[in-house]
Amino acid sequence: MSPSNNKLRPQAFSSTVLRHVLAMAATTLSLVVATGLHADGGTDDDQHRAQQTFRDDSGTITTFSTSGSIDTQNPFFQVLGTNGRACVTCHQPSDAWSVTPAHLRKRFETSRGLDPIFRLNDGANCSNADVSNVAARRSAYSLLLNKGLIRIALPLPRNAEFSLVSVDDPYHCSTSTELSMYRRPPPTANVKFLSSVMWDGRETVAGQSIADDLKTQAKNATLGHAQGLSAPTDRQLQEIVDFQLGLFAAQSRDDAAGSLDRDGARGGPRKLSAEPFFIGINDPLGMNPAGAPFSPEAFSLFKDWEYIGSYHYDDRTDARVSVARGEKIFNTRPISITRVGGLNDKLGLPVIPGTCTTCHDTPNAGDHSVTMPLDIGVSDAARRTRDLPLFTLRCLGTGTIVQTSDPGRAMISGKCADIGKVKGPTLRGLAARPPYFHNGSAATLMEVVDFYNTRFALGLTSQDKLDLVAFLRSV
Repeated sequence: MSPSNNKLRPQAFSSTVLRHVLAMAATTLSLVVATGLHADGGTDDDQHRAQQTFRDDSGTITTFSTSGSIDTQNPFFQVLGTNGRACVTCHQPSDAWSVTPAHLRKRFETSRGLDPIFRLNDGANCSNADVSNVAARRSAYSLLLNKGLIRIALPLPRNAEFSLVSVDDPYHCSTSTELSMYRRPPPTANVKFLSSVMWDGRETVAGQSIADDLKTQAKNATLGHAQGLSAPTDRQLQEIVDFQLGLFAAQSRDDAAGSLDRDGARGGPRKLSAEPFFIGINDPLGMNPAGAPFSPEAFSLFKDWEYIGSYHYDDRTDARVSVARGEKIFNTRPISITRVGGLNDKLGLPVIPGTCTTCHDTPNAGDHSVTMPLDIGVSDAARRTRDLPLFTLRCLGTGTIVQTSDPGRAMISGKCADIGKVKGPTLRGLAARPPYFHNGSAATLMEVVDFYNTRFALGLTSQDKLDLVAFLRSV
């Protein structure tokens, strides 16, 4: 392992370059606001509109704000740190409030790699990377450009039940006391449905509301990602959180199926905003505080399309029926759940009969309605690609050796049993924010479906896969 300085460094550039970058960031943000928040999609001359729509690869993604406006004067859009970043820098409405490699590459070319998202502290593969010219910056930010990954550097927990044996790190960025992981920025819309904040839940405090967790996250993001010299004020934090809690993003139109709220369908963000939610809703493990039983039919957006061909037929009908079939497969296809850390081991059952909605149980949102990080094998050594590090860990109690490209929740809890565990994301707006999984390991929704088909031996036919993709790109 090669030691490196992973500290946040506001003075990573010379003062002259930094002044240029900050000026460019302010100009970029003004253009973003004036043109509908992103130059790649929809337009919005009126910043007080409650809804905005952008083009994605399979149709359109729409954001709706329950506040009655998408207020671009909110601190979410303001530079509160020292490196030119605002929350919107890494959470673009055209990307379902995350970021995508395709748009990042455009931003890189336009700015020659000086856009505020391209910063050494976490945008680069390592904080000591060479960024002296365009070619060097293209190499330094390769994970961001290729997979939309931000570097998360965390110290090994003092109470860790595991030790670090070795690191195979292509960027020589991890040390014996601090590991660098690479993760997708979670979307900042649909946070009403969250049961934990961040992939590893590090901003979630037991007994604290999600609103308070989000406030902590906004503060830490300003001090860390934006390299702020001081925390935002309580008022600014509250305004950011209120803005996020009012944002709902979902696919509103599919190129094949057409409008996703027609003929009985309930797609799009407006209907999503009205979905009921509380911690534990529809939980399959008996943690629903209302005591209601779990229903595997967690998604009911396109149920009315299932038999639409029997009474109506046009050039959209086949595509709509495919979406409905995909939703039904997602709800009902039996899965023998095995070797899922946080589920099989927690229940003491080697095989758990379930469906996709056993883990994606929140009605019509698709995340897990209670805090339950899981390890489905995405970070396993066998799936590691050479552009990600491989950590070899030894569990102190048993001597068991575990290899992973991301220890996940274990870097927060220190528990050996938590190695590789991350939370499941909300599923709405998937089409607008590839790649998928926390490490961007699935470039397309078909690759996501193929992963689950192989991992859990689902026996999906080619048509089943196409139907599932049609559903997932329509949510």
